[in-house]
Amino acid sequence: MFLKSQDGTKQKRERKKTVSFSSMPTEKKISSASDCINSMVEGSELKKVRSNSRIYHRYFLLDADMQSLRWEPSKKDSEKAKIDIKSIKEVRTGKNTDIFRSNGISDQISEDCAFSVIYGENYESLDLVANSADVANIWVTGLRYLISYGKHTLDMLESSQDNMRTSWVSQMFSEIDVDNLGHITLCNAVQCIRNLNPGLKTSKIELKFKELHKSKDKAGTEVTKEEFVEVFHELCTRPEIYFLLVQFSSNKEFLDTKDLMMFLEAEQGVAHINEEISLEIIHKYEPSKEGQEKGWLSIDGFTNYLMSPDCYIFDPEHKKVCQDMKQPLSHYFINSSHNTYLIEDQFRGPSDITGYIRALKMGCRSVELDVWDGPDNEPVIYTGHTMTSQIVFRSVIDIINQYAFFASEYPLILCLENHCSIKQQKVMVQHMKKILGDKLYTTSPNVEESYLPSPDVLKGKILIKAKKLSSNCSGVEGDVTDEDEGAEMSQRTGKENVEQLNNVPVKRFQLCKELSELVSICKSVQFKEFQVSFQVQKYWEVCSFNEVLASKYANENPGDFVNYNKRFLARVFPSPMRIDSSNMNPQDFWKCGCQIVAMNFQTPGLMMDLNIGWFRQNGNCGYVLRPAIMREEVSFFSANTKDSVPGVSPQLLHIKIISGQNFPKPKGSGAKGDVVDPYVYVEIHGIPADCAEQRTKTVNQNGDAPIFDESFEFQINLPELAMVRFVVLDDDYIGDEFIGQYTIPFECLQTGYRHVPLQSLTGEVLAHASLFVHVAITNRRGGGKPHKRGLSVRKGKKSREYASLRTLWIKTVDEVFKNAQPPIRDATDLRENMQNAVVSFKELCGLSSVANLMQCMLAVSPRFLGPDNTPLVVLNLSEQYPTMELQGIVPEVLKKIVTTYDTMIQSLKALIENADAVYEKIVHCQKAAMEFHEHLHSIGTKEGLKERKLQKAVESFTWNITILKGQADLLKYAKNETLENLKQIHYAAVSCGLNKPGTESADIQKPRRSLEVIPEKANDETGE
Repeated sequence: MFLKSQDGTKQKRERKKTVSFSSMPTEKKISSASDCINSMVEGSELKKVRSNSRIYHRYFLLDADMQSLRWEPSKKDSEKAKIDIKSIKEVRTGKNTDIFRSNGISDQISEDCAFSVIYGENYESLDLVANSADVANIWVTGLRYLISYGKHTLDMLESSQDNMRTSWVSQMFSEIDVDNLGHITLCNAVQCIRNLNPGLKTSKIELKFKELHKSKDKAGTEVTKEEFVEVFHELCTRPEIYFLLVQFSSNKEFLDTKDLMMFLEAEQGVAHINEEISLEIIHKYEPSKEGQEKGWLSIDGFTNYLMSPDCYIFDPEHKKVCQDMKQPLSHYFINSSHNTYLIEDQFRGPSDITGYIRALKMGCRSVELDVWDGPDNEPVIYTGHTMTSQIVFRSVIDIINQYAFFASEYPLILCLENHCSIKQQKVMVQHMKKILGDKLYTTSPNVEESYLPSPDVLKGKILIKAKKLSSNCSGVEGDVTDEDEGAEMSQRTGKENVEQLNNVPVKRFQLCKELSELVSICKSVQFKEFQVSFQVQKYWEVCSFNEVLASKYANENPGDFVNYNKRFLARVFPSPMRIDSSNMNPQDFWKCGCQIVAMNFQTPGLMMDLNIGWFRQNGNCGYVLRPAIMREEVSFFSANTKDSVPGVSPQLLHIKIISGQNFPKPKGSGAKGDVVDPYVYVEIHGIPADCAEQRTKTVNQNGDAPIFDESFEFQINLPELAMVRFVVLDDDYIGDEFIGQYTIPFECLQTGYRHVPLQSLTGEVLAHASLFVHVAITNRRGGGKPHKRGLSVRKGKKSREYASLRTLWIKTVDEVFKNAQPPIRDATDLRENMQNAVVSFKELCGLSSVANLMQCMLAVSPRFLGPDNTPLVVLNLSEQYPTMELQGIVPEVLKKIVTTYDTMIQSLKALIENADAVYEKIVHCQKAAMEFHEHLHSIGTKEGLKERKLQKAVESFTWNITILKGQADLLKYAKNETLENLKQIHYAAVSCGLNKPGTESADIQKPRRSLEVIPEKANDETGE
């Protein structure tokens, strides 16, 4: 197993490193259809895949007259070892034909290197695998261009030489060449290209011009227009974006408003798009005047758009507060700092008020003040029993007053560790009252309530977490137990012997009443054990747990810890052994519901990346609502589950790492000069069942524009607790070095083609450095963003797994749960029948399960057109469920698509028409079971259950309620998804002109980016 250093880089990996030398010729980058065609005429070695699991290595090339595709060697004569271009129906990417799917070694073939040529009247497939994704892209792009233009290909290639892009670049040259000399200085040429592409290094642009001049044996440094255009094309064209543009461009040169609409809707999941919005994007990002006037988006405009914040991976919805802030305080994770005053280590490091400024500016909502008696009757802050320096308490309170609500209006918790004499405690009170004034929340807790107030109610308030005198204390001061993390640390570091540590009596100290009265709903108490807390702890009492103790409870009592944190706040602080200020993994405690996990903000690295990334998801306000399964009073969740979570549908996350841009050299690395050999790790952090990682190959000696083209798939069992971390490292024999990272909560991912802005070790954005990725999420249900579409992999009915309910051995209750089994089976059948039918249709369309139904309809629409472009199949959109109608005699292969489509529509119809009734039955069983909840203990005792068996019955009851609620939710979201599928079919049919004339229904809207939940009745209590 590998070890992780503080920055999250991997060390001592067993895994063998692989190096990828990009197959692209170094002297020429693909930037046009012409480049693709030339490359195909020269030919490539490709693997030909057959159904019998055999693979043949063949050399494929395009005839110079561009009329046929040939391969050699072949047992057939040369006239048969070819396919006529005009017989090609379509070119598919990935492993999306029957031959690929049924091939025994399909798992060993990269999805990104595979493609298929579908040809002939019987839609036969020639299934090929390239040596790299680059080569596959060249063939797919070139063949699609040939299919589009056929015999006019040459004319189109010639006319495209003087296209919009070339005209625009030439015009820029002319603007610099004001005297019409026909040349400009090298310095001006370099500066102009740099202005258009700020990520490019000046040295690289200069080198490219010098290479060009050298190849022409040209003396001098003047740059002509032709040279300027050539170098611009070479340096400013990203092949991976060109290949993408060609997929959606109707003329293969640029995107018009309709092409762009199709890309935004089908790929990026953006809804409510019209031509006006497309035009706005073109006007904003297209650099050429001609493109802006004609509504055309060139490769440069498309690149600008894809690199803009509009296409970042982080969903902008989460940049503002987007969660319910009216839940009890205990239902949120709270961004928390440990020993906030320290800016280095815990033992000798300096204390400084900048620690508070930094933490509060970063959205921290819980800071720590370790207060001791100071000179001149002024309390000071430092870590006791250590050599850390001191700062005056008053100046810290001043800073807190200035910055408390700088980044967030929600409550700030001051964790006060008080070691002062009564005299200086009174000084503390004076300072806090005078400086913080009415920001201090001192309202006594309402004993009638069961939960803490919400962050919304506590906006603008500062809460003091500290010791408090008991209510029966009548004097002006009293005796309380001490809370001294510093003493624990000094004991751990050997200042006091171990025997003393083990027998250390609980220290007590005097607390003045005025300070005690400032503490209201965050009274510090000592934790004893879970069963005691469940019976006697008040909701306004807070326990602090040392990291070691918290880890013990997380491993031994995960269910109890989650249940404890539903009502009470738990604060976890780092082990005293961490004198270097290293950080614990916050997710070890978030998974148990611990709200206040105190981090050393001064120490960068993986753990702080996780903390910073996590709290981005709710407008960086410092509060993140916990998953429902960790909040609901009756719900079963064990943090250490190694499997799927009951009642939560696992998601499949598909990530393709396409390319990187402008990776800087790792800081402090001098061994290799400017050379970077980058590779990318994709890490999943979450509950143990979700933790995983995958890495790309290394791209040798290319930090400027490495192409990775590698796809990964992860199963996410609890999406609401998962995070994705992208880490870019420099492959070096001495030790791989950190280049950049980006950490994002799963719930904030935007699907489609996205750029990931990389950050440095200390969290600063690295200028112009990014990853280009494609994200898709399948089998997604609920809780998040509905534009993330989802369908699961097919399961036959015989192997179908139904959610199982547990037996309590309490007859009356078991009878209720027994009645729930049939509707649970019905719900599962409705969902999975629909999913299987949709996957079958996708496969016939030649797409993977990652695709949505709009993409399916776009893929099959060309097949539905006859030779004279008249439709062979039309969709009747007059009813809610669109039907396909044949227009005359059609090939068998099309009949099969129509039949599969009809089966899919029937399954969609069955789900929509039956979902509500089945949902009501499940909810009814849940309500009936909840009637027993309050008296379950006494009913069980009457049935003769004792201790262990009674406890087991209560756990089984909670499990069953969680399953019922989860199954009802899954059905609800499946219905919602099905309605969305119908809208996608409808809209795609209209967009492609496949709707039967006069059947476009006005009341069907375009697909939405966010799905509405099925309205619930006002009295629909589901046991929460």
